[in-house]
Amino acid sequence: MNDTTPVILAEDLTRRFGDFVAVDHIHVTVQPGEVFGLLGANGAGKTTAIRMLCGMLPPTAGRIRVADVDMVQHARRARGRIGYVAQRFSLYGDLTVSENLKLQAGLYGLTGARQRERLIWALAHLELTDRKDAMARALPLGYQRRLALAAALLHEPRVLFLDEPTSGVDPMARQRFWELIYELADDGIGILVTTHYMDEALFCDRLSLMQAGRIVAEGTPDELLRQPLPTPILELNSPDAARFEQLAQTWPEVREIVPHAGQLRIRLRAGMDTSTVIAKIHAAAVEHKLTVGVPHLATPELEDVFVAVLEEHEA
Repeated sequence: MNDTTPVILAEDLTRRFGDFVAVDHIHVTVQPGEVFGLLGANGAGKTTAIRMLCGMLPPTAGRIRVADVDMVQHARRARGRIGYVAQRFSLYGDLTVSENLKLQAGLYGLTGARQRERLIWALAHLELTDRKDAMARALPLGYQRRLALAAALLHEPRVLFLDEPTSGVDPMARQRFWELIYELADDGIGILVTTHYMDEALFCDRLSLMQAGRIVAEGTPDELLRQPLPTPILELNSPDAARFEQLAQTWPEVREIVPHAGQLRIRLRAGMDTSTVIAKIHAAAVEHKLTVGVPHLATPELEDVFVAVLEEHEA
């Protein structure tokens, strides 16, 4: 496999459970060394998609190649080429860190000097050496995530699947986990990660936004952020923010008002002329004797793009 051959290639990937379509004809491509994110709310279909991609769940329709293996026909052949970290901790709580890793190494067929080498690497690289004798169930959640990742990397996979890897983890542990993800990508591993955290999605090289089993937008974070929003957003500072919010919520031009980092973010309805609304804000401030700053167009955040895309597809 050369560097231009995708390590993950899925086409028209579909999964039905009876009449319910959990994943609806999605396409996914991941290159070696790329961190690709599936972003969506809980229930969007991310976990179902990742389980099909790593061979744990057969698709209803579609084609999948992972690490140059046809995952529909020969999923077992890819087991030694992929690593998978589940959303929930799935190792043995009544074993120590070292015992869990040794067990997993044996399941991957690692023995002798090679096994010892990989165990030492995993403990050191995932910063688990000081906790190697701790029972897995007693570990803080962030360390349980590290242990699960260490186990998934013992056999040096070419592809890594991470399903909500930092869910419930404190911010410092999340940051360290993403540093580890970058290090793995720099080593050429193709990584697919699912998340519902908007700030984490910005760490990915490319993103697909999922809603109701479908991919509704795709691109780099910068490409998605440059998309024109159908619902413009105004920002303003005001010491009378609470009174102004109560007033403006009744305006037909306003779809939503959200306090944000000491400001008000006013999301307008599609097609609204921002200059007209700005003039209305100033007029209302004079009429009701409110002090407001200068309203200005907000720089979109990824959450703004996500909300706008979902609303467009729900319309």
